[in-house]
Amino acid sequence: MRKDKPQVAGSKPNGNAPESDRPQNDLAEAAKRAVAPAPLRKRFYELVDVDSRAAHWFVLLDGRGLRTPGKRELALPNEALAEEIAAEWQAQKDEINPITMPLTRLANSAIDGIAGREAEVRADIVDYAGSDALCYRAERPEVLVARQRAQWDPILDWANETLHARFTVASGIMPVKQPEQALAAIDAVLAEYDAMALAALHVMTTLTGSALLMLAHARGFLSVEEAWRAAHVDEDHQIGTWGEDAEARTRRQGRRQEMIAASRLLTLLA
Repeated sequence: MRKDKPQVAGSKPNGNAPESDRPQNDLAEAAKRAVAPAPLRKRFYELVDVDSRAAHWFVLLDGRGLRTPGKRELALPNEALAEEIAAEWQAQKDEINPITMPLTRLANSAIDGIAGREAEVRADIVDYAGSDALCYRAERPEVLVARQRAQWDPILDWANETLHARFTVASGIMPVKQPEQALAAIDAVLAEYDAMALAALHVMTTLTGSALLMLAHARGFLSVEEAWRAAHVDEDHQIGTWGEDAEARTRRQGRRQEMIAASRLLTLLA
C-alpha cells in the first residue's frame, strides 16, 4: 500500500484524486471486477418486484431473484434498499446500463468483493488515514493555505474530540507518521460497520483521498456536499487559477455521483 504522501497544490492536477495515485491491490481489483463495465445487455425482463426471506430482501425480475456478477444471491438487509435497487432495474429501457445503477453496483461490490474480507477493507481505509489528504498542507499561496485551514481544521478537531484520534499536520511533501493511537481509533470506528456499509465507506474514502472526510460525513458531522467541497479545496483553487477543461469536468461529475450514491447507501442502511 502507498506510503508516499500527497504533493502540495500545483505539483499535480488534483491532489485529492487518489484513484490515479495508489497502486492497485487485490482488494481494489476484487471490488473493480464486481462492478466492471461489460457490453450492454438487452432488457430481458418485464416485471420488477421485491420479496423477503430469512431476514433478507431480494429484488425479483419476472419472479427470479437477482444475482451478483459472482453468481451470489443479491441478499439485501432491508426493504428500503431493495426498493431503491428495484427502481434502478425498473428504470432501465431497451438496454441495461450498469452506470445508471450505482446502488446495484455498490451492493454487488459488497457481496462479491468485501464480504469475508472486511478486515482487509478496514485496513485499507486505515492506510488512507495514515496518509490522509487533510494532513498535508500547501506552503503557498496564502489564499490556498487559508482555504485548507478553514475547510480542514474543523474536521481534524472533530476527529480529535469525537473519535479521540489526534492527527499530525505537515506542510510540504515530506512524509509524516501518524500516531498509532489515532489509527487504532479509526480502525475501532470502522469495526462497527458491516460489508455493505464498508462498500460505501471505501468508495467515499478513495474518492476523497481522506478517511477523515469520509468518517466526518458517515458520522453526521458533514453533509455529502460539504465533504465533497472539502475534498476539492486544492482542485478548486487550481480551477480558479487556470480554468477547467470539459473532460476533467465530466470526470469530476461522475465521481461526485458515485459519492452521492455511496452516501445514499449509508442512509438506506441506517
